[in-house]
Amino acid sequence: MTDDRTRIELKDALAMRAYAHPLRLKLVGLLRRQGPQTATQAAKALGDNVPNCSFHLRQLAKYGLVERVEGNDNRERPWRASARSTGWDDAAPLPELRAAADHLTASILTTYFEMARTWLQHRQDESIEWRRVTGISDQTLYVTPEEMAGLQKRLDEALEPFLDRQIDPSSRPEGSRPINLIQLAMPWEDNHDADS
Repeated sequence: MTDDRTRIELKDALAMRAYAHPLRLKLVGLLRRQGPQTATQAAKALGDNVPNCSFHLRQLAKYGLVERVEGNDNRERPWRASARSTGWDDAAPLPELRAAADHLTASILTTYFEMARTWLQHRQDESIEWRRVTGISDQTLYVTPEEMAGLQKRLDEALEPFLDRQIDPSSRPEGSRPINLIQLAMPWEDNHDADS
C-alpha cells in the first residue's frame, strides 16, 4: 500500500511548539500505529479523558498533523494522522525557529526516554527472541557532514520496505510487533567527560 501522505514538514515556530505537547505527540503516534481513532478510543488507549483528547486532536488539526475521516456512522468522528512522519528544520536560519525546533526535539527525547524506561522495567517479561534483537547500542563515527547525510540516506533506504506496514495492517507478517527504532546523531566533543 503506497500512501501519498508520507511526511509533513512543520515550518513555523507556533506549529513546532504546538506539536511538542506530550499528549499531542502520543496522539499522533497512536494514530500512526493504530490508524483512525475517535477521541474516545484515543483516550482509552492513552489512559486519558475524552474532552482532553478531543481538545488536543483539534489543536493538532489546526496545524495539519491530524485530520477527520469518515466513520462507520454519523455519530462516530474518527481522526487519522495526516502523514506517516513529521519533519522540521533543525538548522532554521531564524533564532525563534531554532528555539522551537530545539523545544520540539527535547519533548520528543523526553517521550522516548520515558518509553525506554518503561520498556526496561518490563524487558525481563519478553521472550528470548525479542530480548536478543532489541536493546541499545552506540558507535562513534568520524564523518564529514556530507558522509553523515549519505549515511542517513542509506539508513532511510534500508527502512523503506518496512514503512508501509505502519499504515497497512494487512502487510504485517504474523508475529510482527511495532518497534520504535530511534535514531540520534549528535557530535561528540572530547571535553564532555563523565566527570565534568
